[in-house]
Amino acid sequence: MSETIRLTQFSSSSGCGCKIHPEELEEIIKDLKTGVSYPNLIVGNDSSDDASAMKLPNGDLLIQTSDFFTPIVDEPFLFGQIAAANALSDVFAMGGKPLMANALLGWPTDKLSPEIANQVLRGAIDICNQVNIPLAGGHSIKIQEPIFGLSVTGICSPSQLKTNSAANPGDIIYLTKPIGTGILASALKKGKLSDDGLKALLKITTKVNSEGLLFGDLGYVNAMTDVTGFGFLGHLLEMCRGANLGAEVISTSIPVIEEAKALAAQFIMPDNTYRNWNAFEKQTTNLPAELFALVNDPQTNGGLMVAVDSSSTNNFEAFCKENEIQIFKIGGFINGEGVNFI
Repeated sequence: MSETIRLTQFSSSSGCGCKIHPEELEEIIKDLKTGVSYPNLIVGNDSSDDASAMKLPNGDLLIQTSDFFTPIVDEPFLFGQIAAANALSDVFAMGGKPLMANALLGWPTDKLSPEIANQVLRGAIDICNQVNIPLAGGHSIKIQEPIFGLSVTGICSPSQLKTNSAANPGDIIYLTKPIGTGILASALKKGKLSDDGLKALLKITTKVNSEGLLFGDLGYVNAMTDVTGFGFLGHLLEMCRGANLGAEVISTSIPVIEEAKALAAQFIMPDNTYRNWNAFEKQTTNLPAELFALVNDPQTNGGLMVAVDSSSTNNFEAFCKENEIQIFKIGGFINGEGVNFI
């Protein structure tokens, strides 16, 4: 059964594209902010960061996150790998080291066999093994659409913590992966993705963003986040709002998966592309038409977006070259607000 089943046909949206609309999410959590009631809570839901962070008695920070979504690919093992890598990214994006994970599984047992769910979990275990942490437990429910993800616990020192809100004016913005995975996933679901396109999708979405742990040790990295369901534009705007800054982006410097360009030109894209744009349009200027679908494309396990002190870009680029980390310089933070494309 697992050889013929197409998991993407059992979900109405794919991967991080199933995230709730940004404005709807804000409405859901309004008046529920953690505030200052918990003095040891260093990062809570009063910001839009990738994970929460709590100060431990020994001074270290405990990092906690959870992330899950509907199938983005058809093969169960690969779905498990992608979901696990995506959840781990939230800890790496904070400069942290994952310690353990628990599985979050929703499964339509009347439609999909337990053997298929077993393969999803095996994929997640494979990724956890890559970063040397246990998939220690979890929780499962019966549900109408398959969902899977992880709750991840990590740790870092206060000096290693990277939030998405600490950029400074003049910081240079780097990205570690090209964008376009949401478009590729949409094409896959419609049966219009080439073999090369599928290889590109899997290469990006199964790659663990473990370089975030290394960036945590770099004092000149001022802020960091990962690019997921709100797309390139949405997550950059989160960094801008958190730091009370604006950003200028060099349009031609944005890395894009080649096949995603062609698919976008054919108007093959997730529905949530327009959802993202509706939320971010008023904060955006001079967006080239050919980039509309790409910068609003909901990413799954997208790259890290990194703010680097302008005086240390040579050091950062040399560090990345030495450690074989792919980076793309895409623009910089400025005094002001919103994102302007140049």
